Amino acid sequence: MLVPAHRAGRGAVGAHALPSRALALWGGALAFPALQATALVLVGVAFGLPVPPAHMAVAYLAATVAVALVPTPGGLGSVEAALVVALVAVGGAAAAATAVVLVFRVITVWLPLLPGALTLGALVRLKVI
Repeated sequence: MLVPAHRAGRGAVGAHALPSRALALWGGALAFPALQATALVLVGVAFGLPVPPAHMAVAYLAATVAVALVPTPGGLGSVEAALVVALVAVGGAAAAATAVVLVFRVITVWLPLLPGALTLGALVRLKVI
């Protein structure tokens, strides 16, 4: 269902009417990429990737912008490729950058699925859903 433009704008204005809502909106929008970049930096440091942490964070941001141009479900494949290319571009070795990206994606994408799947199974078993 399409919403007329004059009504669609009310939600944006309403979200910014209260400072707490605006803080939650913008804080969450800024925190997610910051935490993702931090996770990539931590994995890179753990693997000994010879790239400065600030460069890894910028590489993450550049890769996510590039991935937005080629949308895939969950970013599967395109995110990994873009991150490896970005990390190699800022000075990392291809093999090390690939290992860092794969571990980063396992930690940030695949591991969080496990608790969700277990919870879903429990809720179905209990006939909650």
